[in-house]
Amino acid sequence: MSADVRVITESEVADWLQANLRGFLNAAQVTPEDAAWRRRTTDITRMRGAFDRDTGRCVATFRSFQQDVSVPGGGEVRSSAVTNVSVLATHRRQGLLTRMMADELADARSRGDVVSTLIAAEYPIYGRYGYGPATSTAEWEVEVPRARLDPRRSAPACGGRIDLAEAAEIRELGPALLERVRARTAGAVSRSPLMWNQATGLDRPSFRPYTEQLFVVHRSPAGTVDGYAAYRCDETWTDAKIPLNTLTVSDLLAATPDAERALWHYLCSIDWVMKIRTGYRAPDDLLPDLLGDPRAARTVTAADFLWLRLLDVPAALSARTYEVPGTLVLEVADPMGLADGRYRLEAGTGAGAGAGAGRCVRVDDDAAEADLRLDVSDLSSLYLGGGSAVRLAQLGRIEEARPGAVALADAVFRTARRPWCPDMF
Repeated sequence: MSADVRVITESEVADWLQANLRGFLNAAQVTPEDAAWRRRTTDITRMRGAFDRDTGRCVATFRSFQQDVSVPGGGEVRSSAVTNVSVLATHRRQGLLTRMMADELADARSRGDVVSTLIAAEYPIYGRYGYGPATSTAEWEVEVPRARLDPRRSAPACGGRIDLAEAAEIRELGPALLERVRARTAGAVSRSPLMWNQATGLDRPSFRPYTEQLFVVHRSPAGTVDGYAAYRCDETWTDAKIPLNTLTVSDLLAATPDAERALWHYLCSIDWVMKIRTGYRAPDDLLPDLLGDPRAARTVTAADFLWLRLLDVPAALSARTYEVPGTLVLEVADPMGLADGRYRLEAGTGAGAGAGAGRCVRVDDDAAEADLRLDVSDLSSLYLGGGSAVRLAQLGRIEEARPGAVALADAVFRTARRPWCPDMF
């Protein structure tokens, strides 16, 4: 078999969408309305497909869109976010993904994108393209009777209030709140208007089922919205009419620890709810230690989440801050030739308002000896502050050319809180 890889045309959207659904084992049939929705909501110039030369059918899909990723220190970098990646089982092992990825990364580099991001459905696929797991996630199941967060017994003392809200209110208030959260959370990505519309149920394509949600907002004592939660509840009762309902959190954003605490207090005090599924949270989330009995929160998910790939090393490393000062010369290997080279990072050398700022420049091989040698995928894993240079060295993935350089890199790149990406895309 052979296939042509290219950007699709408007007339091929339905075929592309059908191939994507089949690639994700979805048996739904694409309707004209579905295709019209995709045309309306997507930049078609960033949709790629592989087309079988014999049948003309789309057999592989790939899409990207512009996204911003928050970095340590409250800044952000522009990313090419990759999604909707699929290859039909009939056309695997023919290099189709490699060809689509090479085209996309070359275009992203020429657009001036600093990084590329994705959520990996399978771990082994994306390291060969220079991506590394840059954030991780955790999910807990809370046994509410053991949680001891009923506000009638231990109400938070922040003085704020919880109010029920409607989807349209969250759609209006949510974007500004997210930006406050992103300013203090490395790894958080921007949400497009479409992502907000889908998260609040205001945009519902037929091939993506939606279940109605409940919403609450937290207001500070000054009346400012500084947190919100979206959740769903099932309806499970025993024969003896005892409620065994499970509440599932689909989104919870808090710009302050007080708001976060108050939202969990509220969720753990709702009548009839015996269990709470927290949804994907940061691996060092405050939740378990907010409970009167932290063992009431059982870990049900602990996994990698946002994968990141550096495209412009100087721009990326200069955009974040560093809690520990130090200078490192990094020799980066990139099999795809996009970010390979030798770079000098001067970390945490700023003063005053720029305290902790970094500066990174490319240097000639003859101008500076390398302190560390590593692959672009491993540098990408370290970038947001959640990775460990010491562990990577012990795994044989970082070569230390100057004694002490690994320990310095570990201190330089690490952050006090783990990076976290709240969004699937």
